[in-house]
Amino acid sequence: ILPGVKVVIVNPETKGPVGDSHLGEIWVNSPHTASGYYTIYDSETLQADHFNTRLSFGDAAQTLWARTGYLGFVRRTELTAATGERHDALYVVGALDETLELRGLRYHPIDIETSVSRVHRSIAECAVFTWTNLLVVVVELCGSEQEALDLVPLVTNVVLEEHYLIVGVVVVVDPGVIPINSRGEKQRMHLRDSFLADQLDPIYVAYNM
Repeated sequence: ILPGVKVVIVNPETKGPVGDSHLGEIWVNSPHTASGYYTIYDSETLQADHFNTRLSFGDAAQTLWARTGYLGFVRRTELTAATGERHDALYVVGALDETLELRGLRYHPIDIETSVSRVHRSIAECAVFTWTNLLVVVVELCGSEQEALDLVPLVTNVVLEEHYLIVGVVVVVDPGVIPINSRGEKQRMHLRDSFLADQLDPIYVAYNM
């Protein structure tokens, strides 16, 4: 975390700070914090909630914070500053609005995607989202199309073993199908919209319903 930048990890529902190393929404305060959206015009209430919001309690309750919309946690590192103090490191888990809720539990897409990416060398990229109450895994295949069938049991097994979730749909697509924005972030909701509109042109689709 850079000098002059304050970061607090907050429970997004109560707007109260959480303990050290606990997961929550990342709120920031610095001289460089934006005061509003540049190209998106919303109500003043929404602008204030995003860029000029306060904690519901705590020592920094009077400070104005900007909500990032991302989940993360802060952890003290072994690195030291010139003053001799150890640095705090901010770990970003993913976007709050892309958190998956299945069986009453909350899952983070990046955790499942990391597991899936490791199961086969031909997986170029992957993304997950929910459709009704089903978990959908989209996998980009950089190998031959004959390998598409091999990927399905590998994907379903690793998600079950490491996350205790049953995959409802596995979609195997060509490289470059998963949309990524200019910041390198996967656009999972756009991918979901394309899936629902039957616009992915998949190599193979396996349903486990």
